[in-house]
Amino acid sequence: MALHHDLPPLLALRAFEAVARHLSFIKAANELSVTQSALSHQVQKLEQHLGKPLFIRRTRAIDLTADGQRYYAEIRPALDAIAAATRAQKATPSTTVLRVGLLASFATLWLAPRLAGFLNRYPHIRVELLPAIQLANVAAAEVDLAIRYGKGDWPDVQATRLMPEVISPVCSPAFKASQRPNGPLLMATSHRPFEWTDWSAHYQVDLERHPRVMLHDYNIVVEAAVAGQGIAMGRHRLIERKLQDGSLVEAFDWPPYHSEIGYWLIAPHGRASEAADCFSQWLKATCTDA
Repeated sequence: MALHHDLPPLLALRAFEAVARHLSFIKAANELSVTQSALSHQVQKLEQHLGKPLFIRRTRAIDLTADGQRYYAEIRPALDAIAAATRAQKATPSTTVLRVGLLASFATLWLAPRLAGFLNRYPHIRVELLPAIQLANVAAAEVDLAIRYGKGDWPDVQATRLMPEVISPVCSPAFKASQRPNGPLLMATSHRPFEWTDWSAHYQVDLERHPRVMLHDYNIVVEAAVAGQGIAMGRHRLIERKLQDGSLVEAFDWPPYHSEIGYWLIAPHGRASEAADCFSQWLKATCTDA
């Protein structure tokens, strides 16, 4: 029997894999840059092709059915193999592709202005920056390396501290002049809002009266603060220029907090590739000089 008779619609398969991995239609739709409606349609198309449901749909959550879990476990290695074969064909023999997962804010505000130094030194290495809120899976080779913001407590990876962060609440000069006692706190979407938790615990500040505004990415948080929309937790290494030019100022009278939070290089266990080793050494040296 010809292979194509058993193959499901490939777009539907890609949609199923993303939803099964995230257990979220919203996150999967954002990753694939499609609408939730289009994603749901593709998943339903696959379910119709198989003749059975793959997800248990609840009001605010979804889970895989037993058949869905089994199907996901069986197709994921095949999709990884296809991705690896495709990457190998795309890279020319003289060029090495290095995929780095990181937050868009770190890429935009810190790494991108410095990346030319690496590219000039290693012109044969093509760096692909892959911004994502969730930690990319270096262990499964979704990326070669990752750079993350946190405390270094990610499981199953090698985490090397690159540099610490200094944090303090900041806002626009106009917002501070308005003397709003309980202004909204602008927060980047995160399952662990540790920077606000750590800062308030350190200075024993009760933030319960401040409303929260959740924004998709820290870049948006910074721009919203500059526009006078509320108070952001300033990550000083990322907002250094805005503090220098006065578009952001300290929101409160407490000094900046030197926390345990920082930026970490995430690598899989085992021997690194030459490209990953070159980038790691360059990045560590650049962070030391920053």
